[in-house]
Amino acid sequence: MTVRCRIAPSPTGPLHIGTARTALYNFLFARHEGGVFVLRLEDTDVARSTVAWERDILEGLHWLGLDWDEGPEVAGQPARGPYAPYRQMERLPLYRAAAERLLAEDLAYRCYCTREELDADRAAQEAAHQAPHYVGRCAHLTPERRRALEAEGRRPAIRFRIPAGTVAFDDIVRGHVEIDASALGGDLVIVRSDGTPLYHFTVVVDDAEMAITHVIRGEDHLSNTPKHILLFRALGASVPAFAHVPLILNPDRTKMSKRKSQTAIADYRAQGFVREALVNFLALLGWASGTEEEIFSLDELVERFDLARVHAGGAVFDRERLEWLNGQWIRRLSAEELAERLVPFLAAELAVRQATGARLVREPTAEEIRPLVPLVQERLPVLGAIGDLVDFLFIDPISVDPALLVPRRWDAGTTLAALEAAREVIEGQGRVSFEADELEGPLRDLAARRGWKAGDLFMAIRVAITGRTATPPLFDTMVALGRAHTLERLDAAVAALRERLPAS
Repeated sequence: MTVRCRIAPSPTGPLHIGTARTALYNFLFARHEGGVFVLRLEDTDVARSTVAWERDILEGLHWLGLDWDEGPEVAGQPARGPYAPYRQMERLPLYRAAAERLLAEDLAYRCYCTREELDADRAAQEAAHQAPHYVGRCAHLTPERRRALEAEGRRPAIRFRIPAGTVAFDDIVRGHVEIDASALGGDLVIVRSDGTPLYHFTVVVDDAEMAITHVIRGEDHLSNTPKHILLFRALGASVPAFAHVPLILNPDRTKMSKRKSQTAIADYRAQGFVREALVNFLALLGWASGTEEEIFSLDELVERFDLARVHAGGAVFDRERLEWLNGQWIRRLSAEELAERLVPFLAAELAVRQATGARLVREPTAEEIRPLVPLVQERLPVLGAIGDLVDFLFIDPISVDPALLVPRRWDAGTTLAALEAAREVIEGQGRVSFEADELEGPLRDLAARRGWKAGDLFMAIRVAITGRTATPPLFDTMVALGRAHTLERLDAAVAALRERLPAS
């Protein structure tokens, strides 16, 4: 048997952390078993589905590396796979045919109940402290009664008959599960009165038609599974194996939701989390490798993934762990790869600086950023932090707070003297190569001769040439900035300090 797994997102919002994790587990299981990974779009919610959300989902899955073997047409490329179409709105004839089969076999019936009748039933059940359920008003209508209701202008929905008894199944993650059919809310509407099919029906028809062997999804679908199993059986289809993975929880163990948490993959991508780290993190949200290792590439996850190691308990989203993993993966990138990935983040940050009046000295390119990688790679928590580390190299003028120029143990006069002396030393280095190890020694000697703490001198220089108190290593920063720009900025800082001092 060829394993066939699927992810079936609805394009009614961005790619969610939970959907991405579910897609990842399906992908990993399919690849580990040498099977097929299917993408199907559940777009029957016409009012809320948009092309923009569909694009976000498809681009997000592709960015994560979760490429599908079968799926819908995308960007002019035809659908791939023998079970096309892979969009539910294009599969409506299949749902109509399946519903007609169930009607013909009396496994479903037409229901003419009005909204008012159903609301009255629900109110009566609440008053009697009963669980909501359909009372079966239309379950055994005579042909004459149906014609009379249709003559009133009533348009029927279609309900699936829920048989009495217990539905039992063995979940790969949860173990043996038994649910009495009486707890399922009565006969199930599978087609609305306007003819549109409902989720519980379409998902089963699609999984049956597409020969899905394993349904891996969130535990919030566990209570739906008995309904789906009964529908599979009624349609004469094989029942797939089920694996209900744990929900992703906030640190306070509440369910992760967009109202309380950042949930869109696009947001993490925009902040500069790298795909390798996000995939690594999502895999560990509910799955254990069985070892002490924590760093896994996508290929390593494929090799090791086992549904038997998926936890039943909720998986807590730990932002600190994600940031730690992100740092680990940034350190593993080659200098060339990291430079390429940093370009759009630095460009975006510089655009913000320009909007506030800064002048762009030069456009950042991968070639420009490549020499900076050794300076920043160990300091980057996310790619989006690159601007705060190196933007001063690409803009003029920089903004320097005169108060920051003066180290805590110094006054403005001492700082002015120090920067003027440092400028002379640095200008003198023009006679030799302008390299970090050629700059550090003479500046340390200057501090020793004047009786200054080297750290105070270096801090004053750092603020003068970058506007920041925290930067990559000072002497490497000076080399990256270049001799001419270093001297220009020291001159500007000296001028600013002179303005603050009383005339002598």
